[in-house]
Amino acid sequence: MQSNKLRMAIRATAAAAVLGMASQAGAVSFSAGDYDVNVYGYARLNASYDVDSDQSLSTRSGSYDGLAGNDDAPEGHFGADAVQSRLGFKTTSPEGLNVTVEGDFRPGNLRLRHAFGEYKGVLMGQTWSNFTSFVGNTATLDFDSLPGLAGLQGRVAQARYTTGALSFSLEEPNNGIVNNSDTKDSMPAITARLEDSAGGMSYSAAVLAHQVGYDDGSDDESAFGFATFVAAKMALTDMITIQGTLSYTDGANSYLYRSGDNFGADSAYVDSSGDVETISGYGGSIGAGFNLGNGRSINIGYGLVEVDWDDAEDDGVAVADQSESNQAVMANYKWTPLKNVMMGVEYQFLKRENVDGTDGDANRILFAAQYNF
Repeated sequence: MQSNKLRMAIRATAAAAVLGMASQAGAVSFSAGDYDVNVYGYARLNASYDVDSDQSLSTRSGSYDGLAGNDDAPEGHFGADAVQSRLGFKTTSPEGLNVTVEGDFRPGNLRLRHAFGEYKGVLMGQTWSNFTSFVGNTATLDFDSLPGLAGLQGRVAQARYTTGALSFSLEEPNNGIVNNSDTKDSMPAITARLEDSAGGMSYSAAVLAHQVGYDDGSDDESAFGFATFVAAKMALTDMITIQGTLSYTDGANSYLYRSGDNFGADSAYVDSSGDVETISGYGGSIGAGFNLGNGRSINIGYGLVEVDWDDAEDDGVAVADQSESNQAVMANYKWTPLKNVMMGVEYQFLKRENVDGTDGDANRILFAAQYNF
């Protein structure tokens, strides 16, 4: 029982870090008949100043799109929004059935984040991909965070079964072919994940397999791709943690976090004979957190992803402007001046290099204020 409590605490802590300290701890709870109901969420302001080219997305996250070859771009850009603000509902029936529905306003309209039911380890609906872990993530103010984090770091429709530390799922697939618009999904993505803890360490490992293919009416070709990751977090002292992730993909770069213009890169290409050829990639992140006490903390992290376009280039596929390498360094200071309020400031350095050698970088400063309920 103690081990289960520790495992749940670590998972909750990791999830809170990656989501900007969002939590149901301060949720509004009440009973409606025999149902227990929680209403939770937060209001959040994000602001950014781009010292170099304007790389901001909604939530003021940094983008790799257009970063390479940006030397002549206008400099000095400020922006702010509140679209990360979130609202969620969770109900528990007398039989123990949990139902969650949650949304936010990114990029400016109400967006469905989670909508799923869960009963005795069986989950169906939309929520975080089972090929995701927050265990090794460094807490950042940037909503999209570092490249190279573990797995998809996104939410998909799925059917999942969890027993103890193991979970298995069939999920909506992500299929991308660099030089073909006739992509076809013929089967779900299949995943398996182990996530547990021992002493001061929490860890996670997962594998994914999916089919990547196309059908243009005359040719119907496909190949199998796979992806895997490991992630870990170690508490060195009561004040210091270190964490990291490692990922490898072959034919599943859509699951290699932030490997493309902003998120996943294409997973395959079509050669001159019409065959689907897979593209491999790898990535990772490393970081440290320092708890200064009194609701104050410092977090630093580095992330890197690399995609191997050599075979596609040798086969004459036009990939010169594809991202070969994305990197980021992020460092922040966060503080909690009172309960359920978080404020922070973060420095970012982003760098991208394309297949043709064109590169570019950007310096950014972020500010955030979040009010949980």
